[in-house]
Amino acid sequence: MDQLNQHISKNKEQYLSELFNLLRIPSVSADPAYKKDVVKTAEFIRDKFIRAGAENVKICETAGHPIVYADKLFDASLPTILVYGHYDVQPAEPFELWDTAPFEPEIRITEKHPEGAIFARGACDDKGQMYMHLKAFEAMMETDSLPCNVKFIIEGEEEVGSKHLEAFVQGNKALLEADIILVSDTGIIANHTPSITVGLRGMSYVEVKVTGPNRDLHSGLYGGAVANPINILCDMIASLHDCDNRITIDGFYNDVEDVSDADRKEMAKAPFSEAVYRSDLEIKATHGERGFSTTERATIRPTLDVNGIWGGYIGKGAKTVLPSAAYAKISMRLVPNQTSEKIASLFQKHFESIAPESVVVEVKPHHGGEAAIVPTNFTGFQAASMAMEKSFGKKPIPVRSGGSIPIVALFEKELGLKTILLGFGLDSDLIHSPNEHYGVFNFFKGIETIPLFYKYYTELNK
Repeated sequence: MDQLNQHISKNKEQYLSELFNLLRIPSVSADPAYKKDVVKTAEFIRDKFIRAGAENVKICETAGHPIVYADKLFDASLPTILVYGHYDVQPAEPFELWDTAPFEPEIRITEKHPEGAIFARGACDDKGQMYMHLKAFEAMMETDSLPCNVKFIIEGEEEVGSKHLEAFVQGNKALLEADIILVSDTGIIANHTPSITVGLRGMSYVEVKVTGPNRDLHSGLYGGAVANPINILCDMIASLHDCDNRITIDGFYNDVEDVSDADRKEMAKAPFSEAVYRSDLEIKATHGERGFSTTERATIRPTLDVNGIWGGYIGKGAKTVLPSAAYAKISMRLVPNQTSEKIASLFQKHFESIAPESVVVEVKPHHGGEAAIVPTNFTGFQAASMAMEKSFGKKPIPVRSGGSIPIVALFEKELGLKTILLGFGLDSDLIHSPNEHYGVFNFFKGIETIPLFYKYYTELNK
């Protein structure tokens, strides 16, 4: 591994330069205006895989954005690792809240990243973390140290729910046959406290519309006599939680898996400071379901949150309008045994039932995904733990994440494979927010650790 690490160290500037060029392409999958940029990004990745020495490199068209596939298969007796990542990014709006242009990457020193952090949309989620795998593969190829077979699947629709990935996986099971899946789209507790994610929440995402009168009305002439859809929507949303901050939808908790007291005690061993957490967010108090700690609320309990709400007049100055309609986008994070389809159905039934006769309610389900648990008693996790312990000099802590990566459950269902979540981001990296960034230390620590995972996984499975 010394030769490999020397090669990585020698090429650091080149790796960063390439990543910067990748980050400059605004591959926003949610906005059709960026469709050409999404394709351009797929082509960029394809070309880099070819240059790195991968084989069977191709751009696979889907009904949406394309998927990049590449592999290097040289010995059928050795394990095969399937690496997943995504090259699409979240919208960068609101642009005015960025300190620098979101698609002009810049390295700045921060408290959490004294060695510098790369500020750009997609730096951490997931271009920076995905590109670690490409560069680690390239380094292994150039030092003749690739110990096993490897396949790559890099998609362009993760940020919009991986809409067409399931059909691609179902139609390409032979192509994607492997022994384990490796994903870097999660994080670690801190740069001095490595961790491996062993649990993810699922998600059900819906959009609601509340309609009142057939047109916007003068609030003086009609106010008080006709239902205001914004007022009604706010009341309906407020009723979705009780005084203990439990969700009031009938049947919502029926399938929730209760985590044992023993497991909760183990989770509590992970370093966490409530005071630091509040200070970082500049809040006076945390908020959530009664009877659970802050970390438990954010990882092992289901939630319901409004992600956006709008209607009426929001321009400059005043316009005394009683709006015809109001809208909201709502996400529900789910835990093991809950299913996104069932929860969406329960939400729709409940939300329609609480609407007064003065309005009409429409519920439109969007994307969803299931929760996932990664076992810690198999060679995949053992290899990841050994790799992190070697690169960080400290044994990683297994943790559950509150985030959702629906493809983990999809891969297990369709390919029968477990996924290792070997991420290197920090909670403070502001993914999905203005000023997203990713540590230079973390980027290179990932490139250093990934080959170690290949090495130990191969040795444990010979």
